[in-house]
Amino acid sequence: MLELKNISFSAENEDGQKQILKDINLKIDEGFVVITGPNGGGKSTLAKVIAGIITPQSGQILLNGEDITNLSITERAKKGISFAFQQPVRFKGITVHDLISLAAGQDISVSDACAYLSQVGLCARDYINREVNASLSGGELKRIEIATVMARGTTVSIFDEPEAGIDLWSFNNLIKVFEKMNDTLGGSIIIISHQERILNIADKVIVLANGSVAQEGKKDDILPELLGKANMACKVLTANCED
Repeated sequence: MLELKNISFSAENEDGQKQILKDINLKIDEGFVVITGPNGGGKSTLAKVIAGIITPQSGQILLNGEDITNLSITERAKKGISFAFQQPVRFKGITVHDLISLAAGQDISVSDACAYLSQVGLCARDYINREVNASLSGGELKRIEIATVMARGTTVSIFDEPEAGIDLWSFNNLIKVFEKMNDTLGGSIIIISHQERILNIADKVIVLANGSVAQEGKKDDILPELLGKANMACKVLTANCED
């Protein structure tokens, strides 16, 4: 279980210090958790705090009871936390097979690497020896990145807006990949997203607004009100445009 206790974080901006996270308290058990909310609410910052990319000014982060607050991103990775960026990193000179082997922590066979690629909907024969460079599309990179997370078998897997920058076909396949991942990988899968289709496959939804937890609970308890507010906002915007 992942537990956040009184997490706060501030950053410098043109007006001085801005508090981005305000006394966050959360418990995240195994399952599929989606963190959503308005832009600028602190969602991506919270994901980076969990991964160890950002260190909070106050509070504690516990993983299965162990305090990992001051551990680096590398040390947290060894403890079983993975992080997937909005824009996956490209690695010139490194093949897909190399990358999956690095993620697994051992030189895995081509057949094993191909099995991971197949699970994310890629034809292994076409990708296994390709370089992880600009020749790959955003959707291809996203799925390769998910294959590396699956190869690692992490306790906590974090995805920051995985739908960003990919086409509709890739997004539809991404949903299927996450559903399969939730069924087979275990642990906690945390996704930062606004997308209704991703919210609909969540076990738990956390709404972050103005740096604080506005709502949290089971999907069926949170989504009706959340989506109702979103639909109302769209109607207001449409009416204003018509005026």
